[in-house]
Amino acid sequence: MPSSTAPSSASSDRRWRTAVAFLDEVRRTPGATRAAVARRLAITSGSATELTARLRELDLIAETAAEPRGRGRPTSTLHPHPDGPVVVIVDLRHEDWRCAVAGIDAFPAVVASGRHRTRTPRRVLTPIADAVEAATTEHAGRVVAVSIAVAGTVENGHLVQASTLQWSRTDLTALARPPATPLLIGNDATLAGLAEARTGAARGAATALHVTVEVGVGGALIIDGRPAVGGRGAGGEFGHLPFGDHRLRCPCGARGCWDLEVDGRALARHRGDKPPDDPRNYALRVLELAPTDADAARATATVARSLAGGLAGLVNALDPDIVTIGGLAPALRATAPRSFAEAYLAGLMMFRRSAPPAVLDAHHGEAGPLHGAAIAALDATITEPGLAAWARTRTIRTRA
Repeated sequence: MPSSTAPSSASSDRRWRTAVAFLDEVRRTPGATRAAVARRLAITSGSATELTARLRELDLIAETAAEPRGRGRPTSTLHPHPDGPVVVIVDLRHEDWRCAVAGIDAFPAVVASGRHRTRTPRRVLTPIADAVEAATTEHAGRVVAVSIAVAGTVENGHLVQASTLQWSRTDLTALARPPATPLLIGNDATLAGLAEARTGAARGAATALHVTVEVGVGGALIIDGRPAVGGRGAGGEFGHLPFGDHRLRCPCGARGCWDLEVDGRALARHRGDKPPDDPRNYALRVLELAPTDADAARATATVARSLAGGLAGLVNALDPDIVTIGGLAPALRATAPRSFAEAYLAGLMMFRRSAPPAVLDAHHGEAGPLHGAAIAALDATITEPGLAAWARTRTIRTRA
């Protein structure tokens, strides 16, 4: 791209703002026609043509001819450029991890994965860092950020506690490869909620509540497409609300946490089993047994009631338009639907019961944190400064 396109005036600043808005529309609706994007942005077809050409020259978007529909000038559909910006994403879970890459459509493609052989942070992080480095090398010159979804409490962009991994404050900067690459860190359930609000089951809702059950409970309140994460960025730790038995101490240090009532640890306790080393896989086995095993069915119904009652409490407090549930929560509801429905309605304030917020299964499933981490990274990089920086790299490449 010619160096004259670098932002050096009010006019070029406006041009970058329009480019950001244009790419945001392409991100929201991949495959949209150029004409449709122009209409939504209220710009002329000539301006859209000029802007598309510039973004294409910058390797940001690609065009394919749209199918003709009646009379009128032919148009094209817009897609991420095959040589465009890439974000590298990691989903760091309790038992395993996944590494993926995504373009500006935020659609993650998994490139590596593994299980934790130990809980020691350095040994857990080393193979993940190697996978990130390999992905960065594979897409050399195109990686604009590394985005981490972690099953733990994140405060101001730092992991401060991952109780089920038995980690306290842990430095994740080793996952930025090379070290100068911008690193974003977010809670996995919060990022899954972001994905549901932007491109999933809660798309279009002004206020959406997302709750995920894995090992414990997490989630987010999403308002106008943005997570409400609180003053220090640590909001959404729903599993540590005191909805549970106060005789039980949670690994987080508190008593009575909801976490202990809705996952594999709760199922094991209700069945008289010892605490499982892998609560998630234990829960999956119990859910599979429930249709034919009376003990498993009773335990599942009890946990489903705890889940639904807690959801009702969150609805009463947060007033969402819609609720989405992810992780193990959809299977818990599907296995004990009556127990879930009765507990949800019983927990709602009376004025809500005639039209309670719908509770929908998450659209993205297990991939929710990856989708959300990609969206968060692109939100941080598809900006006026971000596009200016990307344009400079394209200029250098062209001159070389």
